[in-house]
Amino acid sequence: MTETSGPRGRISLIKAVDEGRIDLLSPGFTEQMSQCLDCRACQAVCPSGVEYGTLLETMRARIEDAVAPTRPAPQQSMRNFLIGRLFSNLGIMRTLASLLRFAQRTGLIALARIVGLGKAAALAPRIADKYFLADDRHVNVPGAAGTAFLHVGCVMHVAFPNVHDATMRMLARANLSVDVPKGQGCCGAIAVHAGSPRVAIEMAKHNIEAFERSGADVYVVNAAGCGSTLKEYGHLLAEEPRWRERAERFSSKVRDVTEVLDAMPFRGTPRALDIDVTYQEPCHLAHAQKVSAAPRRLLARIPGLRLIEMNESAVCCGSAGIYNLTEPEMAQQLQERKVENIRATSATVVATANPGCAMQVASGLKRAGYDADVKHIVEILDEAYST
Repeated sequence: MTETSGPRGRISLIKAVDEGRIDLLSPGFTEQMSQCLDCRACQAVCPSGVEYGTLLETMRARIEDAVAPTRPAPQQSMRNFLIGRLFSNLGIMRTLASLLRFAQRTGLIALARIVGLGKAAALAPRIADKYFLADDRHVNVPGAAGTAFLHVGCVMHVAFPNVHDATMRMLARANLSVDVPKGQGCCGAIAVHAGSPRVAIEMAKHNIEAFERSGADVYVVNAAGCGSTLKEYGHLLAEEPRWRERAERFSSKVRDVTEVLDAMPFRGTPRALDIDVTYQEPCHLAHAQKVSAAPRRLLARIPGLRLIEMNESAVCCGSAGIYNLTEPEMAQQLQERKVENIRATSATVVATANPGCAMQVASGLKRAGYDADVKHIVEILDEAYST
């Protein structure tokens, strides 16, 4: 690896651009800003507390602002649709998800390979038969310790509704009532990573308003990438005087589901699960949110379950938002490295806490011919406590 491909080298490049010594759109600079995973591993261990993620995302936004006017109209329109419309309007996402579901069920997904979309088709999860909607549902738990707002998100509600169902049940077992209010939506993580913070800011405002209207005590997220962005709304809206304090209050209430469950006793007694499990740590949970012990403590509550630590459990799997689509070669190298570490454990279940990781790891295991289930931690807990 060259010096410029590490965090210190990239920070030097960013400084050079700010000082006018390097052009913002020089190929070497834009390539380095694109190739970084934004996994925050360097930020988590930086002795000086440098907010590397903020530096990187700010530069990506500057690059996008400079490139957008020169991009061919069809490409720019497609980007505007994907970043600005698809993730902002979940009705559109459900329509496209339904088309993908039809293609998966009928075998037409093979057409994707013919038109050059084989990588995307291979990564796409099996779309659920029934979606999990933010429809103002409420689960009341008598004598509850509080009320949790469940973040439904974008990809999760069409691809992993079973994780939301399991989350609802586990929160109730943890003596929390649960609200799933309308008005919420995508967290904005994809837009931030893609250099479109203004799109993310509008998404953030909708989520803040929905949480404030709900009156819930805590905003619970079961997707690590979403949780990281939601916890950074204070920074995202720092230049919005009418929203800055509201965003900071909001972010102070955001918790990953493993944080919440780890702090609570559960109703009921778990049954034993005779399984070998290894834990794939999502970067934006372990590094950005610094949540690493809680998931392991939760798995340790399940009798019979054997947690086998893999080597490099916190090294990125190559998903990193849409990195596996924008930088497929590097993403595949990381994917293969992760799969080899999983294989070395001989585990039959891979636990994770992020949809992107789940898709990337499952795709890699399938290609390698290794038979293991990839499950969210709350699914494993729900299985143990469903008696």
